Amino acid sequence: MKLFLSILLTCFSSTLLLAQVKVDDRIRFEKTEHNFGKIPQGKPVTISFTFSNPSNERLMIQDATAECGCTTPEYPTKPITTGKTGTITVTYDAKEPGAFTKRITVRLINVAEPKILTIKGEVVKQK
Repeated sequence: MKLFLSILLTCFSSTLLLAQVKVDDRIRFEKTEHNFGKIPQGKPVTISFTFSNPSNERLMIQDATAECGCTTPEYPTKPITTGKTGTITVTYDAKEPGAFTKRITVRLINVAEPKILTIKGEVVKQK
């Protein structure tokens, strides 16, 4: 009986691992990182990350969240069909001087693994 349960659990867990969808199979970004370089303090900067849907299913973004309130992501709320593209626009407020690296976590519906986008740069004080 123990052997039977062990085999059953092994088969079940193997099936779950095979059924998991990888994020890169559902969404492909042209780039996942952007360096703004030096930017003046108090002048917000924006970048658009373009992505496509390479899968045979509709792509739906659940949410896109930033590490802090200084970074604001905007993402499509309607499904992206097979072969189509979309953008996630990220704005950094540039209020505080100094180097920064910020991550934006993109979660898809029916995909456990998130996709991470990164922005970085250096805010310089205005003279």
